[in-house]
Amino acid sequence: HYSVFFSTLISATSRNFPADFKFGTSTAAYQIEGAWNLDGKGESIWDRYVHTKSKEVVNGSTGDVAADSYHHWREDVNLVAQLGLDFYRFSISWPRILPTGLPNKINKAGVKYYSDLIDALIARGIEPVVTLYHWDLPVKLQDLGGWTNPLIADWFEDYSRVIFSFYADRVKTWLTINEAIVVCDFNYNLGRYAPGIQESEIAPFLCNKNILLAHARAYRLYEREYKEKYNGKISLANNVLWIEPKEVPRDSFLAELGLEHMVGRYSHPIYSKKGGWPHSLEKHIRAYSLKQGYNTSCLPAFTEKEKKLIKGTADFYGLNYYTTRVIRPAQAGERGTWFVDGSPEINAMLEVPPDAKIGVSPLIANYPKGIRKMLSYLKSTYGDIEFLITENGYPDRGEIEDYERVKFLKDHLEQVYLAINVDNVKVTGYSYWSLIDTFEWLDGYSTTFGLFDVDFKDPKRHRYPRLSAFYYECIVNSNSLDVPDECVSTEALTHYNKNKLANNSEYLRVNYVLLILSLILILN
Repeated sequence: HYSVFFSTLISATSRNFPADFKFGTSTAAYQIEGAWNLDGKGESIWDRYVHTKSKEVVNGSTGDVAADSYHHWREDVNLVAQLGLDFYRFSISWPRILPTGLPNKINKAGVKYYSDLIDALIARGIEPVVTLYHWDLPVKLQDLGGWTNPLIADWFEDYSRVIFSFYADRVKTWLTINEAIVVCDFNYNLGRYAPGIQESEIAPFLCNKNILLAHARAYRLYEREYKEKYNGKISLANNVLWIEPKEVPRDSFLAELGLEHMVGRYSHPIYSKKGGWPHSLEKHIRAYSLKQGYNTSCLPAFTEKEKKLIKGTADFYGLNYYTTRVIRPAQAGERGTWFVDGSPEINAMLEVPPDAKIGVSPLIANYPKGIRKMLSYLKSTYGDIEFLITENGYPDRGEIEDYERVKFLKDHLEQVYLAINVDNVKVTGYSYWSLIDTFEWLDGYSTTFGLFDVDFKDPKRHRYPRLSAFYYECIVNSNSLDVPDECVSTEALTHYNKNKLANNSEYLRVNYVLLILSLILILN
């Protein structure tokens, strides 16, 4: 039943990406490394969370071992090279480098781990793209208030200085913060992500301001001391949920306000000409705050000095896109949780688009058109800036023949192609999330995003390619959406495994697994 769909993969007109377009893939330290307490690593807020609130995670899973990339990073590098990718985006664990979060104690084993990884990537012709923070705050800093403490900007700058001093000579592309909106809004509104604190009226906005100041401090440090010397660039990766009106024209202004709430709070202070918060949203949150009995807005104001510090602190736009929502006014008695299903601040509710496909994760409804619309919106709002798609991925239950993920890749890359060639958006690269299966936060290991399957029951954490890995490699090698039919065939995947993996002892079992799968299909 997939044959009809996949016959449309080939078109008469070649759809090539620009010659200098870069393909990559992404992971994050806590989700893959394991070794949570080895070789001098300090405890992170996610270490503490999964050990004290195990009921919040499916099957009580933890990231204690995860994919064990701390010991199997060479295999990960081989997989990136196998796909022919231009870059590999990974994050550095703050407590693996600074166990207490502060620079008075530097963990040499952690420094060596990332140095070896960076060197190995460069030796294979792969660019390391490094994220400084992907949610694993050292617990000592959380005990001091974490991202709600204004001193976090000092602490993050100190951490960044340490990292730049070790790796800036080899790493040319940096991201300071991954998905600040998850760190601030999702975490504190729900209280179900680390650090597990629910405070939905003040904490998200206080965190929002502090995290932008921390980002800006790291950017200005890099700009002063490293940028010109090493010809590097630096930004942050924003999670962007595309928002459309449920009914036009009734909900059109509300959709604009929703985008300011979702995108503008983490983009406008950096990318706009004037800096500061989006004006309409700032007015709405102030009015909402006064209505709740506060004497001032829950969204703390920037000083002119702070606006100047933050404005312009990005050399490109790092964009994480997964899904879309439609927005409508909240009815009497409705109160949504931002940004899951609504926002009390703007009196709105969010719903999955009727034409989106809901898979295994209700939070990630498949809506490829949203990525093109978001790129166009950001260009029209902030100008002709460079975009790097830093994450875009599809969850399933671990199928090896992951046709739905292949379709996801095809559909989203088509929209990126259209954004580049029809809308003239300057998209310079695309990174699929994720290279391998990871610890997926509250979902544990029950959902998977990887191009490569990880056998989490095997102490050696063997990695096995999925059909999507083969398909993505075909796109990368041809630099085109138009790939041969065999790129999506089970037979080709088996042949691919024999040629690519037979000489690698880590993957000798893959052919046996695929043989069994093929026999099952034949018998059925």
